[in-house]
Amino acid sequence: MQVTISGQHVEITDALREYVRRKLTRIDRHFGPVIRSHVVLHVARNRHRVETTVHTKGTQWHATAEDKDMYAALDRVVDKLDRQAIKHKEKVVDHHQEEGGLKNRPNT
Repeated sequence: MQVTISGQHVEITDALREYVRRKLTRIDRHFGPVIRSHVVLHVARNRHRVETTVHTKGTQWHATAEDKDMYAALDRVVDKLDRQAIKHKEKVVDHHQEEGGLKNRPNT
């Protein structure tokens, strides 16, 4: 996965960069390979905001979260992306039964 991390008024440390990469692997578990991700970290007046765009095969997701702590904001944005991935996966999976449905059972 290609991850691009940029910051506005914040220095991107190695620990922060590794934390973002580790958290974004949660999305791989649900949906499959993520092609690329773009994360923007903002700091203004003790408010930490994280904007994330994740591109996968056939779709993309965007999420934004804000908190007093950068790590908490990252956790919240990854939770939002995780919910979006699960919801998309439910839409994509075919839930129809082929020959074993109730309509196809013989009347006895």
